[in-house]
Amino acid sequence: MTERTGSVSNRASLLWTAGITVLVLGTGPLLSSAPELAGFLVFLPATIAAVGTVRQTVWVSAWIVLATAGALLQQPASHLAVDIALVVFSVAFGALAVYLCHWRISRTEQTTRLRSAATAMQRQLLRPLPQVTHEVLVAGVYDPLQEESLVGGDIYDVIETAYGTRVLLADVQGKGLPALGTAFAVIGAFREAAHREPTLTGVVEALEHAVVRQNHYAGEAGEPERFVTALVLGLDADPEAQVVNCGHPLPYILGPRGVSRLQLQGAHVPLGLGALVADVRTVDWFDLAADETLLLYTDGLIESRDREGSFFPLEERLQEIGEVTPSQLADLLRVQVRAFTGGRQQDDIAVLALRRASLAQRTA
Repeated sequence: MTERTGSVSNRASLLWTAGITVLVLGTGPLLSSAPELAGFLVFLPATIAAVGTVRQTVWVSAWIVLATAGALLQQPASHLAVDIALVVFSVAFGALAVYLCHWRISRTEQTTRLRSAATAMQRQLLRPLPQVTHEVLVAGVYDPLQEESLVGGDIYDVIETAYGTRVLLADVQGKGLPALGTAFAVIGAFREAAHREPTLTGVVEALEHAVVRQNHYAGEAGEPERFVTALVLGLDADPEAQVVNCGHPLPYILGPRGVSRLQLQGAHVPLGLGALVADVRTVDWFDLAADETLLLYTDGLIESRDREGSFFPLEERLQEIGEVTPSQLADLLRVQVRAFTGGRQQDDIAVLALRRASLAQRTA
């Protein structure tokens, strides 16, 4: 595997090595400085080690040792000790170059394996968008704060069940990898409860228990407890949709009649904090027409700041965007928030755009 990791072909490495050797050793006799110039060849293996394979570095190192020895035989230095030192240095630098090349390739392969594992984990935790069910099309974008982690504290899922399509968008307290344990607990509970529970409040109750259990395990491990803001939706053939809001930012509805923020009666506490209040979580109902798009997002979007400290003006931008498809809406918001912040992302960002499937499938 290490032989396939280099980015330089054998032919290129051969040509560069031969060309530099000819240049250095050919110039030496003209300047009567063959021993001194031959010493510069010892740096060539280090260059190959940075971009080539172990095998390439080995033969380049061997070539430099032979070339240096040949140049010194043809035109020795003033003292034999200098000749011996140059040959010893070329052998030592060559061996060091081979070791560094092997180390570099090993680290690169390790990083590749870890990233592949993270990608596989992301596919299990967050399925790719768009997702289409009988009731709804869901498009969206997901930008973790730490791009190399691929997965952060924002999570989503779309599940088609016997009770209709159920959608989850949640934001785990904290950023990046430390929030993954709670994220897995919530996703796993949602995927099970969405099929099992006939009511949306039953699904949310299962999520609450999952977060409480995860916090218990975290406490035993000496890790901080976390809460989770979430929106859980239920959509079926009925024109009305259901939603339970667990302390999450309110969605927007976009359509021919303009842009409006969804007003919900119940803005309940986040998941994991249900035992602190006496209120029971309830369902809100709202109309979602076939030509309307429902926008869900995490607070990383609306709390994004520009260089002056101003927050991203989501509603203003939605008014400017007008009527677009769900996929276009999500992509436009991603582009706009990156431009607004100058690429200085401050939190994980997740955006979901939902539309009734009958129309969305034709205009996605």
